[in-house]
Amino acid sequence: MQYRYLGRSGLKVSVLTMGTMTFGGSEKVGHTEQADATRQIDLCLDAGINLLDTANVYNAGVSEEMIGVALAENGRRQKTLVATKVRFKMGDGPNEIGLSRHHIIAQAEASLRRLQTDVIDLYQVHEWDGQTPIEETMEALDTLVKSGKVRYIGCSNYAGWHISKALAAAGARHGERFISQQIHYTLHSREAEYELIPISQDQGLGILIWSPLAGGLLSGKYRRDGGPKSGRHVGGFREPPVYDWDKLYDVIDVLVSVAETRGVSGAQVALAWLLGRPGVTSVIIGGRNEAQFQDNLAAASLELTPDERARLDAASQPPLLYPYWHQSFTAQDRLGKIDLDLIAPYAEEFKRG
Repeated sequence: MQYRYLGRSGLKVSVLTMGTMTFGGSEKVGHTEQADATRQIDLCLDAGINLLDTANVYNAGVSEEMIGVALAENGRRQKTLVATKVRFKMGDGPNEIGLSRHHIIAQAEASLRRLQTDVIDLYQVHEWDGQTPIEETMEALDTLVKSGKVRYIGCSNYAGWHISKALAAAGARHGERFISQQIHYTLHSREAEYELIPISQDQGLGILIWSPLAGGLLSGKYRRDGGPKSGRHVGGFREPPVYDWDKLYDVIDVLVSVAETRGVSGAQVALAWLLGRPGVTSVIIGGRNEAQFQDNLAAASLELTPDERARLDAASQPPLLYPYWHQSFTAQDRLGKIDLDLIAPYAEEFKRG
């Protein structure tokens, strides 16, 4: 297992993170009981994973509770980093939602109790709250860090300008900054390359990837001629939305071809592709059972060749949006490395045009 620094911090995390959304969950996302959850955690920790990711909203706190029980049982809490999140509705009251000072601090304390711990290693705001002043949100998070209840803070599902506002608000008060963001980014969904990955590279944020297999679409089981009879998308799961199924299957065709040639699963190829992308720190893996975790864990040691990467890149490359196509025409003499990470792959296309 490899370890990378999480953003502009001294904290090292494994390149694979264990996701726990299935713990105590519904059949739509997978239902994991306590005994299985404990075994899965042991499996991942034994493989070198040192970060577990959860959220207070995952099955209304049950996921956090099960992690607390598992880490207490195996005595590994001190060697395990735990990340959780806050933002979504956790009760019927008008203040039991959002990123107000009231909700953030109350939920941090509730998460600490459920996790049976004194400190949350990474506390992430789960989604943007446009109704609460960003200054209030960042001050509340800073208070938690200074009180010793939280060690680091991050965001998830923010837009680029949301991150800019948050970092500016923290800087104005010399408060704690986000050290990471958790985003959706896959061979199927590469929108993050336009803004989220560049701002992370520029501002020193680590990048954690959620649902790296696109809810199972990139597992290799979904094909043009049919897919599995069970799974998230069979049950109508909407994340991620698929706007162009032909384009998705074009990506899957290359994914499966590479996987079959290497004698590995499609999931391993999709995960290995992400681990080689600019700015990516760690990819969150999940599973309904130990076999799925075992397969995903093998991705940490899979090295794709330059040719394999080029094929996957070409099949999945999204269109270059404005202002980037304009910059590629008129600003190439003054572009920096972060700009070129996005624009350079399109150079030959524009030469032909």
